Amino acid sequence: MNDPTKKTAGGLRIRAALAVAAVTGLGATALTALPAAAAGEALTVQYRQSATGSDQVEPWFKVVNTGTSSVPLSQVKVRYYFKADAGASYTYACSWAVKGCANLTGTFGTPATPTATADRYLEVGFTAGAGSLAPGADTGDMQLRFHRSNWQPLNQNDDYSFGPAQTTYANWSKVTATVGGVQVWGTAPAGNEPTPTPTDPTTPPPTGATLFDDFDYTGHTDPAIATHGWSVRSNSGGPGVPGATWAPENVTFAKEGTNSIMNLRSSTAGTGESTKHTEILTRASKFKNGTYAARVRFSDAPLSGPDGDRVVQTFFTINDLKAPMADDYAEYDFEYLPNGGWGEPANILYTTSWETYRPDPWEAVNQHSEVRASYAGWHDLVLTIDDNTIVYYVDGQEFGRHDARYLPERPMSINFNQWLIDLAGQTSTTPRAYDQKVDYVLHVKDQVLTPAQVAAKIGAYRSAGTTFEDSVPAVS
Repeated sequence: MNDPTKKTAGGLRIRAALAVAAVTGLGATALTALPAAAAGEALTVQYRQSATGSDQVEPWFKVVNTGTSSVPLSQVKVRYYFKADAGASYTYACSWAVKGCANLTGTFGTPATPTATADRYLEVGFTAGAGSLAPGADTGDMQLRFHRSNWQPLNQNDDYSFGPAQTTYANWSKVTATVGGVQVWGTAPAGNEPTPTPTDPTTPPPTGATLFDDFDYTGHTDPAIATHGWSVRSNSGGPGVPGATWAPENVTFAKEGTNSIMNLRSSTAGTGESTKHTEILTRASKFKNGTYAARVRFSDAPLSGPDGDRVVQTFFTINDLKAPMADDYAEYDFEYLPNGGWGEPANILYTTSWETYRPDPWEAVNQHSEVRASYAGWHDLVLTIDDNTIVYYVDGQEFGRHDARYLPERPMSINFNQWLIDLAGQTSTTPRAYDQKVDYVLHVKDQVLTPAQVAAKIGAYRSAGTTFEDSVPAVS
């Protein structure tokens, strides 16, 4: 709901970029005890550092296929381990890549066993657009970097993966590479060696306070909406285009096949007065730890008229900011920008975990993950929060993992909305409208479910003909 990339400390947020290095030095024989599943899928990661300064980290990489079979790059992950500065959050960016920056992803995570030189990592991945790596081929340069989100100085000298003398490309065993989750290159920091991945449980726990809604309503005035604890927004105010209204009549419900679907339609004719946003939210703020899930259909293009509006399509949880920089604020977002915005030129999906912020002058404390790619179509979105971490999943795959410092202190509401950041992306006065659809929403209190367990729970509700349940207790 808030902009994770907004201006901070006098400069627009610049994403950190990584670069991939060329093959020299240590050969693949430096690896020992590769998992059997990695046979024929050997990769080498080559590295050089592009800067040893204190403003940003600039690891450059190349990934080389030293095996005997082609490897889809969408299955490859590279991790660069570092020691986080106290209280710091980090920002990733791609400066240039042979495969194209739009086909690279960068997310931050925490090792299972943090060490004195590695309590954080940058994980670099690839979208399907990066293609495959044939035997003997390499990715070419990936020139990436990352920095503290507030641009404060950082210290690279205590970072596990940092090689200050690596000014030319060479094999570098202090970064790791995996194919389909199996480590095939490098040495992880002590205590973080790969272990067999257990099969994710598919049967949901039998108990647990739950909110489930299949959005089976006749329209925005259906009294069951309020009875079930929802509010369709009609009051004025932000976020988004100044002068816009929030139009409850544009939240509609219909059957698609056997499922009932909620549709949020937001529209504009190029002026604030003609702009209509949409939002639905729970009236109660009673949701905290546990699992949140929704099936959402994002759209890239308007139903008609010119494209290009800086639209934000969302699923999120939030509580109120009691004062600027209040430390009990919490917000956890899935935000899809089909036409860019906030400094991004094209489509991007963000997941963002918020500690707090100050509206004026703008200052934000958050951690986010992003992928620059189209997410038009239906997607299963899952967020889990326990006492240690926040994890986001998209279509069953982990999308981002965020730190304990961003855990919620107070309960939150559950929200969906669609709105326009501004009118600069498309200045035409021709009317146009965008749809965001929602199939269901689920929250299971204090239980972390796998995406497979979420799917099983939804299937059980639908097999039983249950369209709504709310056993989550009110907050006293």
